[in-house]
Amino acid sequence: MNKLTILVVEDDVPVRNLITTTLEAHEYRYITAENGKSAIMETASHNPEIILLDLGLPDIDGVEVIASIRRWSNVPIIVISARSEDADKISALDAGADDYLTKPFSVEELLARLRVTQRRLALIQNNSMQQAVFINGALRIDYVSGCAFLNEEELHLTPIEYKLLCLLAKNTGKVLTHKYITQNVWGSSWENDVVSLRVFMATLRKKLEKNPDSPQYIQTHIGIGYRMVKVEEKE
Repeated sequence: MNKLTILVVEDDVPVRNLITTTLEAHEYRYITAENGKSAIMETASHNPEIILLDLGLPDIDGVEVIASIRRWSNVPIIVISARSEDADKISALDAGADDYLTKPFSVEELLARLRVTQRRLALIQNNSMQQAVFINGALRIDYVSGCAFLNEEELHLTPIEYKLLCLLAKNTGKVLTHKYITQNVWGSSWENDVVSLRVFMATLRKKLEKNPDSPQYIQTHIGIGYRMVKVEEKE
């Protein structure tokens, strides 16, 4: 798997050194930025494949940096922040972050998040943006026919369930907030829409997961949203 160029945005020198040393040890290329303005400039000039972003920057709040970059780039952004409240996570994810890692973090978890993001990038690169078929483990979605299959048996989904499944599939590995999902499925984000989302997600899981209480495909981030997990192929 080719190593990527990663932009590390962190003003805390010890933390920045920990991250860059870890990246270097695992043969990732990296560039650094100590504040929000530099982060935006480095993104524009060097076009990194992934951004690791602290939210508590000295000049611009990290959420504003995310929103600024999202106006012109879809580069994956993984937030690494000491802010652990759900509201902070939701704010960052709604602004366009792809993942959220809370400080203090383990090096192993950081590398795992990078691998997930790297696999998602490879999936996008290996398929056209409007791929005809999505495959994840035993799950297959045929976008042309509008059908989904599990172990080659068709899943009998309602239109809303199918739309939810496709939205999650096209963002595999990315946490989608309740607000993002409801706006894309229902066109609004009222409290009733979130209640409906939980109901539809429960019925979708019953059809998709062998054990809904221990899901393989759709992961719940309590109070935040849902994520389609990339299923590892068995050797």
